[in-house]
Amino acid sequence: MERTANCMAKLERMNKALHHEEPDRVPISDFFWGSFVSRWRKELNLPDTAEPYSYYDLDWIVTTPNMDPKIRPFETIRENDIEVVVKTGFGATLRKRFDFPMPEYMTFDIDTIEKLQAFEFDDAYDRRRYFEAGDNQIAGVGDGFARNSPLWIDTIKSLHPDIPVYGSMIECSECLTRLVGQENSLFWMGMYADELGACINKIGQFYLDCTKAQIAAADGLLDGFVIWGDVAYKESMLFDPAYWREYFKPWVKAMIDECHKHNLPVIYHGCGNVNAIFEDFIEIGLDAYNPLEVKAHMDAVSLKKLYGDKIGYCGNNDILVWESGDKELIRREILRKLNAAKRGGFIFQSDHSVSSDVSGETYDYIVKLVREYGKYPLQLGEYDLDI
Repeated sequence: MERTANCMAKLERMNKALHHEEPDRVPISDFFWGSFVSRWRKELNLPDTAEPYSYYDLDWIVTTPNMDPKIRPFETIRENDIEVVVKTGFGATLRKRFDFPMPEYMTFDIDTIEKLQAFEFDDAYDRRRYFEAGDNQIAGVGDGFARNSPLWIDTIKSLHPDIPVYGSMIECSECLTRLVGQENSLFWMGMYADELGACINKIGQFYLDCTKAQIAAADGLLDGFVIWGDVAYKESMLFDPAYWREYFKPWVKAMIDECHKHNLPVIYHGCGNVNAIFEDFIEIGLDAYNPLEVKAHMDAVSLKKLYGDKIGYCGNNDILVWESGDKELIRREILRKLNAAKRGGFIFQSDHSVSSDVSGETYDYIVKLVREYGKYPLQLGEYDLDI
C-alpha cells in the first residue's frame, strides 16, 4: 500500500518531534467532537463529506478497534427522537441524549467485587475486534451515537496512504471506569485493595493481549500507538499514587514495551493533574504525554524546563481560551506554548479535544497561526522564552 510523499513527510515530522529533533515545523492534529465538525462545516460552508484531517492536512490520526470485554451488539433498552439507552459489551447501561455532548452511565452489571472477580473477558485475539463491523462502546457511544461501526482494518487501510495512523488501547483504569464505574472502583480500592489489585492484573493482561493482537492485525500499517487512561482530576490523582504504582504502572509499562518492540512510539492520553506520577511515565519510557490539561495545572513549558527532552509533550493548548473566540488571547496562548517545541518534543493540540463551543472560524485561525509560527527555527517574538 504505497504512501504519498506528503504522508511520508508527516511521518518524518512526527517521528523527529518524538525523538526530540526539530523537523520542518511543529506537528499539529487533534481529537474532534462530531458536533464540532458539524458546526465547522456549516460555518465554513463546507460539504457534508469534509473533515478536518484532510482539509487542514493534519499530521496524525488515532483509530480504535473493538475494546469491549464482551463482543456483542448493543442491547437497546429504549430509543426515541430525544435519546437512546443501550447496554454495551462492558455490561454498562448508558443513556445518550442526542442534544447532549456525552453519555450518562446509568447502571453496571458488575456492581460487586465478587462479580468482578468472577468476570471473564472474551478473547483478545478474536478477529471480530479488528476484521468485522459491529457495535462497540468506545466507537459507538460518545459525543455521538453510532451502530455497527466499520471494520477497523478497513479504516486503517483507507487512512494509511495519506496520514500517519496510530492504533490505540485503553488500560486498566479506563476499563474499570467503563466496566464497574468510578465510584465502585475507588470504593473497592479502599475496602478490597488486594482483591481489586488481583482483578486489575487480570484486566491488565487482557489489554496487553489486545495490544499485541491489534499490532499483529495491522500487519505493519501502524505508525504509533495511544494508550487511554484517566487516573486524575483537576487538582491531583483520583487515588493514592502508591496504589497506581503497584497495580496500574506495570501494565502501562508492558504496553509501552510491546509497542517499542515494533518500533511504535507511544502517546499516553490521561486527563487531569498527573504531576504526582509524571516522573513515572518518564521512567517507563513513554514517548509523549497528552493532553496536559491547563485547567488541571499542567503546563508544557514548565514541564519542558523541568524535564527537558526526557519525554514529549502533546497538547496543552487551553480549550477554554479557544472557546472564548478571542483572537488575541488565542494568539498569546499558542505562541507561549510553542516554546515547548524548542529542540523538538512537542505536538500541537488542544488540552482535551475540540468541542462544539469552538467556532469553525476560530479553529481555522488556530491552524494558520501554528503553521505560521511553528516553522523551525521558531520565531516567537515577544513570547519567546528561555527553555
